[in-house]
Amino acid sequence: MKHYSITLFILLFSARCVWAQPGHAGKLFIIGGGARPDALVERLIAEAGLRQGGYALVLPMSSAEPDSAVYYVKTQLVKLGVPHVYGINFIKGEAPTPARLDSVRRANLIYISGGDQNRFMDVVRGTEIEKAILDARNRGAVVSGTSAGAAVMSKVMITGNELKHPDYASTFRNIEAENIETKPGLGLMQQTIVDQHFVRRSRYNRLISAVIEFPQLTGIGIDEATAILVDGNTFEVVGESQVVVLENPKKSKSLRNGKLGAKDLRLTILLPGEVYRFK
Repeated sequence: MKHYSITLFILLFSARCVWAQPGHAGKLFIIGGGARPDALVERLIAEAGLRQGGYALVLPMSSAEPDSAVYYVKTQLVKLGVPHVYGINFIKGEAPTPARLDSVRRANLIYISGGDQNRFMDVVRGTEIEKAILDARNRGAVVSGTSAGAAVMSKVMITGNELKHPDYASTFRNIEAENIETKPGLGLMQQTIVDQHFVRRSRYNRLISAVIEFPQLTGIGIDEATAILVDGNTFEVVGESQVVVLENPKKSKSLRNGKLGAKDLRLTILLPGEVYRFK
């Protein structure tokens, strides 16, 4: 594969650039991983206003192969008619330049790649990079991510690790106490906890554990080739599959021999085009 540099040459001098406008927080477009159907990405392009100008910025720090992560996103967006797509691979411990931070703040679309959400947050947590992403969203940019890039949207982020079972499995084998590992995410969604590849990988036990351990949060499981478009206190399902919402309205929790129990959990399964309003 041809090597692609992921240094951003920002188009500050282009009359075609249309910066996201301040005054209204931008939407979130959170993809559950897997394939990105063209129709789903077309909706992302429309929501970010990229047909009217501006640029998309890919942040590939989740990926073990950041150049490839930028390449595949850029290829799809260019194929769909978006000419200005760039990438910045910030390195852990390196001080970001003011120009690169400004590039993040001024993007119309920030896209966070898949990979390992811990790797991404280890680079950005508590840095000016994290602040620049939040600033961009606050001034109207759309922030999107897939798989690991979906997990980082939450304030309470699922890491993917089990504390009691260190050998990796794609789903939890049990619903048990003090097993789900979480760390701080970007906090773009304060009252939710996001899971991905949800139906395809049967991650129900993980999200059930999460809403029992964190009953104040709404659990959102997004399947592959599917996204939620978050605007204020609602989201719309976009794509090909389902989104599962789990809630613990009574903050129920019981414990016996390390196993978790709860009563009257609320389960909602949403199809493409359906809208959910947060309580």
